[in-house]
Amino acid sequence: MADLPRPRVRPRRLRRTAAIRALVRETSVDADRLVQPLFVREDSRTDPAIPSMPGISRLTIDEAASEAEELAALGIPAVILFGLPAEKDPLGHGAYDDRGVVPEAVRAIKSAAPDLVVMSDVCLCQYTDHGHCGVVRDGRIDNDASVELLAKTAVSQARAGADLVAPSAMMDGQVAAIRAALDREGLGETAILAYAAKHASAFYGPFREAADSVPRFSDRRTYQKDPANLRESLREIALDLEEGADIVMVKPALAYLDVIRAARERFDAPLAAYSVSGEYSLIKAAAERGWVDERSVVEETITAIRRAGADLILTYHAKDFARWRRGERG
Repeated sequence: MADLPRPRVRPRRLRRTAAIRALVRETSVDADRLVQPLFVREDSRTDPAIPSMPGISRLTIDEAASEAEELAALGIPAVILFGLPAEKDPLGHGAYDDRGVVPEAVRAIKSAAPDLVVMSDVCLCQYTDHGHCGVVRDGRIDNDASVELLAKTAVSQARAGADLVAPSAMMDGQVAAIRAALDREGLGETAILAYAAKHASAFYGPFREAADSVPRFSDRRTYQKDPANLRESLREIALDLEEGADIVMVKPALAYLDVIRAARERFDAPLAAYSVSGEYSLIKAAAERGWVDERSVVEETITAIRRAGADLILTYHAKDFARWRRGERG
């Protein structure tokens, strides 16, 4: 052993204690980078439980307002709302009803937690009886008719006080139509968070259970992106920025870290990533069986998403993460 050369460079010196490791850590994540999704039900008789998403519930409007207060107290800066209407129909009228579940929830949350950033999902799938994100004509999605309704939806949500509207239907031209409609209605300060690179993913299953939004026929592959295409993702992001998006998003997150990294390198705009329901449920299921330590896995995955380049992360684990960090600070 005495004759072996000693290493001159010793990276382990900077790993010796927790304090030293923290001092040289390249990527940090705090609760102020996270957005908590909330499911809000219009009918109080709707079952609040979501079996595939332990710890997440369908909230009444009053419950959503109370939850928003608690999230704000934990240091979480934003929520995104998904409405669960009492009734569905072919054109998803509940999505753009000024007294619908999301506008009413926005008003209640803004009253309860005025400084919380309220984002609202702009889509039709939760509101249509066929479960698709747009208008169905002759068994196909009518893109331009869908865009008109999406613009109406965004206006109704912005009128209620939403800070950001988040079009997620993946219809061509939806961002431009929404920007024009908002500006026309004197809502020019409302920002747009575009689901720019939303992939046709198998990770959305628990969300579809929560929102009762499984398509009644076919699937969403004619409008959501092919998971195999990276260059197409960058093209979609570029188009949404050209159309007026203020923030662009990649969804899902973990299986698309390469897309997040490529988008970060290509574009200077704020970049969001959505750690979706399937990612949440997989971690929860493994943790319940004792196969992984939930906190460690969540912190590692959120760090990976930030390291890839996301500025903000939508995650169902936001509240848990904030509690854990709050516990550390005593």
